[in-house]
Amino acid sequence: MPQEYIEIRGARENNLKNVSLRIPKRKITIFTGVSGSGKSSIVFDTLANEAQRLLNENFSLFIRNFLPRYPQPEADALENLSMAIVVDQKRLGGGSHSTVGTVTDIYSILRRLFWRIGQPFVGPVNVFSFNDPQGICSNCNGLGRKLDVDLDKFLDTSKSLNEGAILFPEYAVNAWGWSLCIESGLFDPDKKLSQYTQKEMDSLLYSESIKVKTKVGTKDINLTFQGIIEKFASKYIKRDIKTLSERTQKAVAPYMTMGPCTQCKGTRLSQAVLECKINGHNIAELANMEITELIELVKAMKDPIAQPIVNTLVERLQHLVDIGLEYLNLNRETDTLSGGESQRIKIVKHLSSSLMDVMYVFDEPSVGMHPRDVHRMNELLQKLRDKGNTVIVVEHDPDVIKVADHIIDVGPHAGRHGGEIVFEGSYQDLLHADTLTGRHIRQTIPLKDKFRKPTGKLPVKNARINNLQNVSVDIPTGVLTVVTGVAGSGKSSLINQVFLRQHPDAIVIDQSAVGVSSRSNPATYTGILDDVRKAFAAANKVNASLFSFNSKGACENCQGLGVIYTDLAFLSEVKTPCEVCGGKRFKDEVLAYKLNGKSISDVLAMNVQQALEYFAIKEVLRKLQAMSDVGLDYLSLGQPLSTLSGGECQRIKLASELHKQSSVYVMDEPTTGLHMSDISHLLSVMNRLVDAGNTVVVIEHNLHVIKNADWIIDMGPEGGSKGGKIMFECTPKELLKAKQSLTSAYLQG
Repeated sequence: MPQEYIEIRGARENNLKNVSLRIPKRKITIFTGVSGSGKSSIVFDTLANEAQRLLNENFSLFIRNFLPRYPQPEADALENLSMAIVVDQKRLGGGSHSTVGTVTDIYSILRRLFWRIGQPFVGPVNVFSFNDPQGICSNCNGLGRKLDVDLDKFLDTSKSLNEGAILFPEYAVNAWGWSLCIESGLFDPDKKLSQYTQKEMDSLLYSESIKVKTKVGTKDINLTFQGIIEKFASKYIKRDIKTLSERTQKAVAPYMTMGPCTQCKGTRLSQAVLECKINGHNIAELANMEITELIELVKAMKDPIAQPIVNTLVERLQHLVDIGLEYLNLNRETDTLSGGESQRIKIVKHLSSSLMDVMYVFDEPSVGMHPRDVHRMNELLQKLRDKGNTVIVVEHDPDVIKVADHIIDVGPHAGRHGGEIVFEGSYQDLLHADTLTGRHIRQTIPLKDKFRKPTGKLPVKNARINNLQNVSVDIPTGVLTVVTGVAGSGKSSLINQVFLRQHPDAIVIDQSAVGVSSRSNPATYTGILDDVRKAFAAANKVNASLFSFNSKGACENCQGLGVIYTDLAFLSEVKTPCEVCGGKRFKDEVLAYKLNGKSISDVLAMNVQQALEYFAIKEVLRKLQAMSDVGLDYLSLGQPLSTLSGGECQRIKLASELHKQSSVYVMDEPTTGLHMSDISHLLSVMNRLVDAGNTVVVIEHNLHVIKNADWIIDMGPEGGSKGGKIMFECTPKELLKAKQSLTSAYLQG
């Protein structure tokens, strides 16, 4: 069968310079090139957008009104497109009701299994869902967490009732609440609570209201006894806390905590559902197991009635293992996953698909993967291709680039200096190509041999969050520390949760979005625009607010947006450049004012590199240089922040924080989205921070960064319950000798 191609002719999205391409179908094509070279403009803004737009056009106008709207890309022609499935790095949200199990549909299969062979039978398949009114725990409404009593603060179990075991003041010795407990005759007042049976403890804490006869003087009277926690809850928790006086709120607050629901123990499910079991396990217990343990239990289920469901379940769970997520459990909430984990979870959904001749588009699928696991990703890409699909990948990792059938290198540089195809061919051909990618892929990175001495230490003590196994470690100050280890080994738990909680003054530079508004841009975020407006105002002797498209200077027709949105009822909303300002956002009178021959609109259209050549204002130059240093030369000053990738968001945050001194910086995989040639720039920024007296702590898989660390904290040995330990604390040179370290093996190259 002759090779077929996807044809692109005359693509002009963003910085693309009339690009024409032929991409082989049913092959793996990898796009490489520096950040901002135009890779995403070709793959996402042109190819994927048009494929999704054409697919949506098959639906009725009514249905299209509810679907995402994709603009027609700037190109002369796009031919031979297949349906596109885009797997990006956006983190999965969804709150506490969205889990690994629900988002992959594996939990739905598990529910069917329990409906088919679980004993005793409790009803239809949906009762096993914590998102269904029939299945949820009535106490916490399926959340698994509830404002409750903190028993450690409420009781001292080493004491008896007579010794003051109940710490809440209403039950102090000789208080009325305490007298009621004693007079009820239900409890031995001299027996330590730690020696109570489970039945006695449940009665003391959770007993419903019961009548007990007691003597007061010579008279018999009936008293009502209610479990002390039950009574506290009905008085202070089950009513709107705002109705309590401020004094009462203050008095009861120390005894309350947001913790696992006492009825369902955090499982979110009703008691009837939890009674239904297979081989002694209920559905919540299975969903809480790590995938590796769960898969073995499921394989052991031999009931012939459920065999097809068991086979499907094992196949889906195996996909999670194959992709390197065997340390997760099905109950893990999706909004706690990293960007890399989110992307791999999305891939799992497509692996069991029977669709063929689909165009799969991946955005740096190796993000968040230890070098040890990259081969797993490669095997998945090859599996998708071998099913007869076209696989298109934007990637920087040389180990992923190696598996490409065809490589397209975009460049030669970023922004206005990019947007061209500088190489097409095989991996072997790329090794000899005179492009930035070709030159850097041939380089070997030397291991650092001189290491800075720490000036002190920041201790982390007894960390037990997630899978951390009572970890204590000292983070050295005044040096560059890199935290390494496979995905799920506990790196993020140690640094982003425990370390930051114990050292809250640290400056965190992560990949979360910096702005979602089309009115926010690099110039506003970094504060450059304030100085620029003042300079324009001084040069023209007018008010500075005229030079803001959010204020007096805004074009009145488009309110400073630069575009007009037209709602065409059931048709897609149409975005057209404003006819009055021509997309420049400002009034004509404002555009007439110049600073060194340029209008405010001209300045916002400049990229960082052009702005560095244009400005002479010291403070503006310092901020622009910081953006250039972190590899953002190609960003235009007026580009909406909502269009930036996770890696770009992280680098713009870094640029805005660079001027601070004597601080602790925490960076979470800062090389995300960076070309090999830009990593050296990033390292020089990190080194400059450390040389200025700062402490830099980086979570990273990139070997270039690891080899340049002063100190390494290696987590492991594996992920999940097999991780959470400090394997090594040493210099990169010493790590080379550590044979048990998974990271060490990859430092040799």
